[in-house]
Amino acid sequence: MSDMFDTLTLSRDGQVSAAALEFTAIDFKTSGLYPGHIVELAAVRVRADGTVRRELSTLIKPSDDVDPGHIRVHHLTPQQLADAPPLDEVLGRFVELCRNSVVVAHNLPFESRFLAEELARLGVRIPALPGICTLSSVRLALPLPNYRLATTAGALGIEDFPAHLALAHARVCARIAATLVTTHGFGLTSQPRFPNLPHLRETGRLVPRPYTAPSGSTNWMAGLVDCMPTVSVGALEDAYLEMLSDALADRHISEQESHALAVLAAKAGMSKDDVRRVHNGFVMALRAVAENDGIVTVDEESDVRRVADALGVPELAHDLRATNAPARPALTRVLVLGHTADADELRAAVLSAGIQLAKKLTASVTHLVVDQTVPAQEPMLARARELGVPSLDIQSAQVALGFAEPPDVIPFDEPTLVFRPVTPTTQPAPLEPAVRDTRFWVTRGLMGFGLFLMFITVMALFGGSGIGPAVFMATLGVGTLLGGWYASDQPAARNSSIQV
Repeated sequence: MSDMFDTLTLSRDGQVSAAALEFTAIDFKTSGLYPGHIVELAAVRVRADGTVRRELSTLIKPSDDVDPGHIRVHHLTPQQLADAPPLDEVLGRFVELCRNSVVVAHNLPFESRFLAEELARLGVRIPALPGICTLSSVRLALPLPNYRLATTAGALGIEDFPAHLALAHARVCARIAATLVTTHGFGLTSQPRFPNLPHLRETGRLVPRPYTAPSGSTNWMAGLVDCMPTVSVGALEDAYLEMLSDALADRHISEQESHALAVLAAKAGMSKDDVRRVHNGFVMALRAVAENDGIVTVDEESDVRRVADALGVPELAHDLRATNAPARPALTRVLVLGHTADADELRAAVLSAGIQLAKKLTASVTHLVVDQTVPAQEPMLARARELGVPSLDIQSAQVALGFAEPPDVIPFDEPTLVFRPVTPTTQPAPLEPAVRDTRFWVTRGLMGFGLFLMFITVMALFGGSGIGPAVFMATLGVGTLLGGWYASDQPAARNSSIQV
């Protein structure tokens, strides 16, 4: 890569806080992959928390002797470009937006090559700007099947956006950088150095492309592209795959679009073998995702065949056949609401598992997942109840989708009753007051009656009574006295007490 940017690393291990920085996200639409010219420029300056400070968006008129590129690639007509200002008339505004900020782009090396070439043609020298590649940074944050801008945005909970609009791409890139800093706590591995930038003229009027909101309609092809695993082999190939995937946003790619892309790839230095290898991997990944659920519909067969034909590799789909299943089982479609790192990780796991990640709540959604940032009065929660869509928290969703094991359940044991005889050292339960009073008077009565019998016996002896009756009465009196005393000294039911 040229020295247009002093590339910084934004990662979880970064020790330099980025919370006080400002970022300028940039995106260019170009006449080709490389070499080529910028035909649309957009830049969005934000604080680290995502607050937008300023924006810049305009079409760029190429020189008269410059091929403006294929309309099927950048979706711009010659008339739109003819009415736009040349780059040198708006470059000053772009430089001012970047001043004292960290420039970010999704695939920064690709954007850098175009900007460096354009500045060289204009004879403008700008010192190296601190820059971050969000594509590389997201690789350090989330394991995704691919790192296209649309896939990355979906994993971070960023709403859908137009595929061919530079301003929309710059806005999404700015939000990605802010999310990595605020939600995932990423920092820089080195301190950014802000150079003294020249003050360039700002004479040209801006001609922004009309903003077209995304249609909101979904098709199986768009979902498949998000789930397709791709391997990065370089900035140029990443850019080519991005264009190829964007071409499929409307469900199919025509032979004319494929030819235009192949011409751009050849001009950029990709050999025919390189292009064919990329096309092979693209179609095989598309087919694998289509067959993942064990059912291939007639539409899926037709679309995969059409893509394979358009990319010049029809043999990769010649044996693909629609299945004869009477009906497709309900697909798992997951909508995750929230802006925590856990929510981002769940969305990434859904995409990596080949499960459809919904962007809107419809009747086809099977799981609505919410994290702690979603308020209880969120309208979609009430709508989900109306549709019968279950609402889950992050942990429950991980279990329901098979990403985590159910939490360990501690078994409930029935209590075991253990009966033990009370030993002499065991204290019996205290008696109720009424029972205690009754025992007191009964025992005292026995003792009094025994003393009374002994007194009668003594008096009878003094009165000349016989010895036999006296002995009998004395024995009865002593026994009654001792019985009353013993009974008063012993707790009731001592020998029958049971401890449970």
